[in-house]
Amino acid sequence: MHKIINETCNELEITTPASPESGLPLNLNFRHENLMLSDCKIKIQKENTLPHRLADLSAWGELKIKLKGLWDFSHSPLIGILIFSISIFSCSGNKKLELIQECIYEVKTEFAPDKRTALFEIKVEKNGAWMLKGETNLPLAKAALIKKIEQSGIHVMDDIIVLPKDNVHKKYAIINVSVANLRADPSHSAELATQALLGTPVNVLKNMAGWYLVQTPDNYIAWTNGGSLEFMDETELNSWKANPKIIYLNTSGYSMNEAGSQRVSDLVAGNILTLHDKDKHHWSVTYPDERKAIVNKNEALELQSWKDQIALTDSSITREAKELMGVPYLWGGTSTKGVDCSGFTKTVYFLHGMIIPRDASQQVLIGKLIDTEKDFNKLHVGDLLFFGRINEDRSERATHVGMWLGNNQFIHSSGDVHISSMDSLAENFDDYNYKRYLRTKRIIGAYSEGIHNINDLY
Repeated sequence: MHKIINETCNELEITTPASPESGLPLNLNFRHENLMLSDCKIKIQKENTLPHRLADLSAWGELKIKLKGLWDFSHSPLIGILIFSISIFSCSGNKKLELIQECIYEVKTEFAPDKRTALFEIKVEKNGAWMLKGETNLPLAKAALIKKIEQSGIHVMDDIIVLPKDNVHKKYAIINVSVANLRADPSHSAELATQALLGTPVNVLKNMAGWYLVQTPDNYIAWTNGGSLEFMDETELNSWKANPKIIYLNTSGYSMNEAGSQRVSDLVAGNILTLHDKDKHHWSVTYPDERKAIVNKNEALELQSWKDQIALTDSSITREAKELMGVPYLWGGTSTKGVDCSGFTKTVYFLHGMIIPRDASQQVLIGKLIDTEKDFNKLHVGDLLFFGRINEDRSERATHVGMWLGNNQFIHSSGDVHISSMDSLAENFDDYNYKRYLRTKRIIGAYSEGIHNINDLY
């Protein structure tokens, strides 16, 4: 049925019977010493002159068929002669691979643009069939990817793992130490990515030799050692959340055993413990792992009472921010043991019942824009000032953040927590950050994605 008209080193021209009826596929079965096509289908359109069109076929290597649009209706109005130009390409020019990779990129850009807060590590392999491999914690993103690829006319096998993994028997945990260090990789020597405070609920995604990949309430994903966690199933977690609690408010301190003769652990501002009793001087509390302890009553409040009396006032924000004066800078730190720039602003807002994103480059995306022109008269106490660089394409990269105190002053963590000024005549004028100032955003009173209330947790 198929006749070779012309053959060169890498091109064949053949003729084959075909129907120009709109929407009907052309079934092509062709054998040649260098290639074989078997039951390949190409959609064609009903037009006087068939338009140029490209179609990809999976056969020996990657085949690209160009429809030249030459029809001969001399024999019958329904039967014509379609001339094909068939070019044979090596697998290195595989258009299907490029298409699948483009789909992966587009879905990742839509669902998981920030790898710090969403996992979507997917790759494609060819082992007879196209196979998707990797892992994600976003089942909707996985479904969207498979749908997008198959809508492109490519069938793929699915070997994507949706986290949490099956070997994670309890998918939730509570931080069980005053400050848990969360790292970029499952190792004590790995970069400190962030921290989580005692009483923080986290989602457990997977484990590796005693290390656990967890996701915090601000969606940050990092590794922590199993010794920092008390694992729970959903029922246990809900029961834990329902119990009354206290929040520790001193910058630092400790709990004692019930006899008052020995320390149980250290404590930092923002630690949360289950409350089971109280007397005139102490709160009787329980750790997530059921350890019993007492805490000085003047160092903590009942959580519900504290939430009821939170006030985002200028004086309250200034007081909490200044309580951290002198705390050393710590890359990845978000506790009163040590803070980086964004960990400082995050901590001050957490102690006002608000959960904001972890990093400066994330915090700059939330809130209400107030200024980009160094017009500091527009700023209110508690506004966040962002500093960094402007790229050649005019995009910004926020690398530092501080909090406005008024009177041309802002407080930030750089070396330690201290106050700097935007007044060039002031003794504490910060020329370096003045020159790289980008913008100011307002968190108080702003309603935007990425800002959560502590009521969402407890």
